[in-house]
Amino acid sequence: MNEITEYLAQIDDTDHRDRIEEVLKWVMATYPQLAPRVAWNQPMFTDHGTFIIAFSTAKKHMAVAPEKAAIDRFEEDIEAGGHSITKQLIRMSWNRPVDYALLGKLIEFNIEDKAGYEKFWR
Repeated sequence: MNEITEYLAQIDDTDHRDRIEEVLKWVMATYPQLAPRVAWNQPMFTDHGTFIIAFSTAKKHMAVAPEKAAIDRFEEDIEAGGHSITKQLIRMSWNRPVDYALLGKLIEFNIEDKAGYEKFWR
């Protein structure tokens, strides 16, 4: 958790910092089996050593990186929620409430889809 605290301290915009902290705490409370860590300068969560989801900040959005398979699986939900996507991440605007229902779908998909997976990335 110290890594997470150090990561959060680096975020200058207090609103962005508070939002990311809220999301990270939600993930930890909702999915206590996931291991939090900071790698590649972004907080992420793993399950049995395999990547599940990561978060980062940008000027206009919080970036959510659940891997391409999860983005492809929930592309309609992502777009219906008003979020934009790239090949590897989802942009959730700071001006909108956190889409916890979508985050839950992404996390649960990756946990189930990667249950027997032994590598870090797909």
